[in-house]
Amino acid sequence: MRASNYGVVFVNVPSLDEAKTIAKSLIEAKLAACANIFPVHSIYNWQGELCSEDSYNLLIKTDLDQFDILEAKLKELHSDEIPEIIALPIVSGYAPYMQWMATQINN
Repeated sequence: MRASNYGVVFVNVPSLDEAKTIAKSLIEAKLAACANIFPVHSIYNWQGELCSEDSYNLLIKTDLDQFDILEAKLKELHSDEIPEIIALPIVSGYAPYMQWMATQINN
């Protein structure tokens, strides 16, 4: 099934509690159908310093037509100065799942 303008948004957060809070808020606001939380280890440069730390990645399934609203909500809830917010389109998906997503987001 063609996925319309649905996509996944990746967001890393420093704690599991913050990840859960963000996920619940997005789902309650109908900005996400589902959010998966994965533990990750990130290595990156920040303000000239090499950082290596454990964090949590949110994989958010959403309607990218609502990305601006989603992004604003993420910036409001996220504790980082410059949060990672990266969106990728879903090119195709299993029709019953895509219909379920549409029902969750567009109700």
